[in-house]
Amino acid sequence: LQDKGFKNRELQIMRRLDHCNIVRLRYFFYSSGEKKDEVYLNLVLDFVPETVYRVARHFAKAKSSLPSIYVKVYLYQLFRSLAYIHSQGVCHRDIKPQNLLVDPDTAVLKL
Repeated sequence: LQDKGFKNRELQIMRRLDHCNIVRLRYFFYSSGEKKDEVYLNLVLDFVPETVYRVARHFAKAKSSLPSIYVKVYLYQLFRSLAYIHSQGVCHRDIKPQNLLVDPDTAVLKL
């Protein structure tokens, strides 16, 4: 839900970020809600099919641990993305496995 008088910081931030480990904003638009004064901000982002949470859960269900090479590759990319956003004066504030997007075909992680 978007307050008409409030400039959305997430949109402002996403429009200026450009890094291979940050999910890219492709498009945005506003839509009306059911009530007259409801306005929704819709963000169209790159499609990334998995999350670190789901990948780790897959291995846990198979009674296996996440291979250390995955841990190293994912952490390296996470640290690169964090270094980039911090250099831009941005603090994420909600980093968790569910918010770390992963392409299983390429092992690319996006924050």
